[in-house]
Amino acid sequence: MLPHLNERQRRLTAAVEARALGYGGVSAVANATGFSRGTIHRALRELAHPPTTLAHAQIRVRGAGRPRLVDQQPDMQQRLQALVESSTRGDPMSPLLWTCASTTQLATALCREGYPISPDTVGRVLTHMGYSLQANMKSLADGADHPERDDQFRYLTKLVRRFQTGHEPVISVDTKKKELIGPYHNRGRTWRPHGQPEKVKIHDFIDPDEPKAIPYGIYDVARNHGWVNVGCDHDTASFAAGSIYRWWMAMGSRVYPQAREVLICADAGGSNGYRIRLWKVEVQALADKTGLRVTVCHLPPGTSKWNKIEHRLFSHISMNWRGRPLTSHEIVVKLIGATVTKTGLKVNARLDRRKYPTKVKVTDEQMRALNIKPHAFHGEWNYTIEPKNTQAAKPKKA
Repeated sequence: MLPHLNERQRRLTAAVEARALGYGGVSAVANATGFSRGTIHRALRELAHPPTTLAHAQIRVRGAGRPRLVDQQPDMQQRLQALVESSTRGDPMSPLLWTCASTTQLATALCREGYPISPDTVGRVLTHMGYSLQANMKSLADGADHPERDDQFRYLTKLVRRFQTGHEPVISVDTKKKELIGPYHNRGRTWRPHGQPEKVKIHDFIDPDEPKAIPYGIYDVARNHGWVNVGCDHDTASFAAGSIYRWWMAMGSRVYPQAREVLICADAGGSNGYRIRLWKVEVQALADKTGLRVTVCHLPPGTSKWNKIEHRLFSHISMNWRGRPLTSHEIVVKLIGATVTKTGLKVNARLDRRKYPTKVKVTDEQMRALNIKPHAFHGEWNYTIEPKNTQAAKPKKA
């Protein structure tokens, strides 16, 4: 209706809408109509105190008022665009190269060049030019993408569907970021009495003598259940395979009693990387102890963020313990185990105090003894390890 109203009726109509919306209504109406917040606030005052004389109720004729700044200074808009683009591209001649290109800095730079303008007006002009505040977007991978990256994802998806059709377990595995144990800062906020924040250390320098928590996660893709083995020693291939074995004995074998094989989706690097010889030796030991045919599919290099465990399990754990100092391993285990979501995620966590030595050598004889069958498509990424015996370990009682 605004085009059919005069100037006074338009601002009063906007004020009525802003008042009906309540808190935040002025900003919402200003963004929708293009009116300034000052105009809407003035109209709100008119609604509260209607004019008593005809002079105060006069209507401004169309086109009256001060001309827009961009009309008065047509070169200003081009200069503003040059300042923004030069600071973005890293132009060495830009006065804003080493500063934050905020509206205040842009207004100051324009004023120095003879274009008097306020920071608020700079913001409105930038919006009119199609600019908006945007954060960095993580989309650039280190190095070039593998030429068969997409083919590997298609192959992985095909295997997942085959396993799920046969009601065989499909798990996504990875090691979460190591966490310092002690009164250290943990990002996020939590509800506490006003003025009484949790006090933690000023610095969180890495100290080899300080205890750490190493959460290794196993995420059941079909059931939306997670298992986290919290280690205290080192993140090694033995720790990774041992965590999967603990998951199978305590959880996997109970929910998949008829399983004959398992599919493990893992990153290309880390303790469960496809180049780690000890990982394959430990997976062979896993197959021997469980009696399962273990198929491993590694995500292509540089694609660890696409691992399902990252955004279906680890992200929720981080949100659950935000703002809470992880002062002991027991607190880490309890916070992980208390993680739930509205979509049905459930997590079990256990503390693993066993030692996992580093720099374990794997001989060529051990590699030749593996009962491993590389797949036809990228056998280094996709392979199946069969047990050397058919006697499986029995799960522990709950």
